[in-house]
Amino acid sequence: MSAPDSARSLHFETTCVHTGVDKDPGFLSAITPIYPTSTFRWDDLIHNRGFDYTRSGNPTRRALEENIAALEGGIDCRATCTGMSAITSVMYLFAPGDHIIAPADIYGGTFRLFHNILEPMGYKFSFVDMIDAENVKRAVTPATKGIWIETPSNPLLRVTDIQAIVEIAKGCGATTIADNTFLSPYLQRPLDLGVDVVMHSTTKYLNGHSDVVGGAIITKHKPHAERVGYVVNALGTACSPFDAWLVLRGIKTLGPRMEAHQRGAQAVAEFLAQHPKVEKVYYPGLSDHPQHALAKRQQKGFGAMLSFDVKGTRADAERFLTGTKLAQLAESLGGVESLISYPETMSHASMTAEARRKAGISERTIRVSIGIEHPDDLIADFKQALER
Repeated sequence: MSAPDSARSLHFETTCVHTGVDKDPGFLSAITPIYPTSTFRWDDLIHNRGFDYTRSGNPTRRALEENIAALEGGIDCRATCTGMSAITSVMYLFAPGDHIIAPADIYGGTFRLFHNILEPMGYKFSFVDMIDAENVKRAVTPATKGIWIETPSNPLLRVTDIQAIVEIAKGCGATTIADNTFLSPYLQRPLDLGVDVVMHSTTKYLNGHSDVVGGAIITKHKPHAERVGYVVNALGTACSPFDAWLVLRGIKTLGPRMEAHQRGAQAVAEFLAQHPKVEKVYYPGLSDHPQHALAKRQQKGFGAMLSFDVKGTRADAERFLTGTKLAQLAESLGGVESLISYPETMSHASMTAEARRKAGISERTIRVSIGIEHPDDLIADFKQALER
């Protein structure tokens, strides 16, 4: 079988399966081979076969990058060793003294990097409520060079109007970067909405099996692509060939998995919304979610992440978190198994308590990553845990 002439002519699910595969002219393997070599022989002092050293490039990693670029609609992709290494690498599009606007309710690891590492180095950040685009507009200064978008947000699933933020960025000449981890390109394509750069923690939905950590940076403009490629090589943040192969393997089932994830998330969210021991549910698929209409407009679906506040105290949240039998108490998200976590001490522990409260995270907030189990089984599990 020859490689498809153009991934854009194929449906999304077909692109997942076939892009980046046909890399073995010698034996015509049906899946992409792993090239676990650190170095490659040269033909002479001038010529090689396209790769010289795996930090700089590897055939397996390049296959993954071709696949993700096609799924997001970008011109290039660089796969990195973790999601945080992708964020770190993409921040080298900026320099000390530059001002970047970011959401107040951002992932805790991103907040830690921005607030604790980059700010002391001279980068300037404004953490604002991005649900109202006017807040972003008011935060713009002459030094504003970037706007970071995370939608839906982590962990409260607030939806940012991507096109409105893009218009503000164009007006001030800022680069827009969107973290698309929560939805994957199956449900949202920020580049199509005008964003300049997209990043992922491939650990999550792209890989989908909780057995690898990785990241990806997708670009649609040549200067950004060249800069990101240079930085990933210079910093040494690229992912290993085996990790790249695992993510590429996981992507093959991305479409069917996301449909199963969403089916369960919608059912669990509707159950929680009616339960007397639940105070509030955060899920864009519920009709009473404040950005429900926006989510319908800019997303293909509502995703598999949800959060909720239990009634009562931290102790009540703890009883639920330690009482489930199917859902596992663990950090991360996007795997085939359901995970529950406590942002206060887990995903957002690196935020200050003040920042968590400003973002709307309380001691009663529980984050849920719905897996692909049958919704009825998950509902029964949540029901017994809530009634403990």
